[in-house]
Amino acid sequence: MALGDSLTQGYGLPADDGFVPQLQGWLQENGLEVEVINAGVSGDTTAGGLSRMDWTLSEPVDAMLVTLGGNDLLRGLSPAASRENLEAILTRLEREGIPAMLIGLPAPGNYGPEFKLAFERMYIDLAGQFDLPLVPNFMAPMTEKAEAGASFNDLMQDDHIHPNAEGVKLIVEYLGPQVLSFLQPLTRETN
Repeated sequence: MALGDSLTQGYGLPADDGFVPQLQGWLQENGLEVEVINAGVSGDTTAGGLSRMDWTLSEPVDAMLVTLGGNDLLRGLSPAASRENLEAILTRLEREGIPAMLIGLPAPGNYGPEFKLAFERMYIDLAGQFDLPLVPNFMAPMTEKAEAGASFNDLMQDDHIHPNAEGVKLIVEYLGPQVLSFLQPLTRETN
């Protein structure tokens, strides 16, 4: 299951072009028989993700990708509050024996260096605390283009927040091998 916000949900894209269906297709093409359930809700914050954990876990889940934090960033919410919410989600998953992978986002500099550091450290610290695999940057393909001095507008929808289908494809190509490494041992355990 992929627990997240609009980036997970596939905002603005045809159903087959969103993150979850593209990730599922990539994993299946690479030999993993898996169904990825879309638990992305557009506009969701870490608090929203936490508040719907009962509903999210109402059906059995073998593993979870936690991809929350983007809306906390957009709203300038306290990294301490975001961390508490993510910690509560990960505590619940640990208690229920559900393996998790944490996928973060880098903070922009517009909230100041302390905010940026606290937000980015939150993912690193929680991954260490819960001994989880971590991908620090869901949007790495876009970040890499920007750091190389190139525009990544060709990978984004008109709102400049959400990736287009090609952007999602690059995100999946980047995340896919890491998700595959996370899931492969779990599929051996359930077979």
